[in-house]
Amino acid sequence: MTKVIKVKKRNREFLLKTEEMSGEHITMCEQCGICTTSCPMAEDMDISPASIIHLVQIGDESVLDSTAIWLCASCYTCTVRCPRGIDLAAITEALRQQTLRKSIDYIDLKSLDREELEELPAIALVSALRKYTS
Repeated sequence: MTKVIKVKKRNREFLLKTEEMSGEHITMCEQCGICTTSCPMAEDMDISPASIIHLVQIGDESVLDSTAIWLCASCYTCTVRCPRGIDLAAITEALRQQTLRKSIDYIDLKSLDREELEELPAIALVSALRKYTS
């Protein structure tokens, strides 16, 4: 017996926006969980890669508040192993972009000590700023 999930218009707009930004057909995911079992970062995530997809499928914008979308290493292991060929890295990037467009910064340079800034490798700092700040 197939369970039908009704998605509200506002939630559907979130799904469609994410599909457009990522270029992926998110509703094709069959929730097999291979992405989660393949992900080298899944153990450190607050929600699993399969849960990220599920939340987007039902239009639940709370996925934007998860740390999981920031931990995705874009290694494409999930994409290679996905029976549907869904690029989860592209989806998490689309979710990060939606969060950044809200102008929410996850790193505040002013809160770091001068000694910390001098010790951090410049390339790591630049990379983190690109990924975690708007």
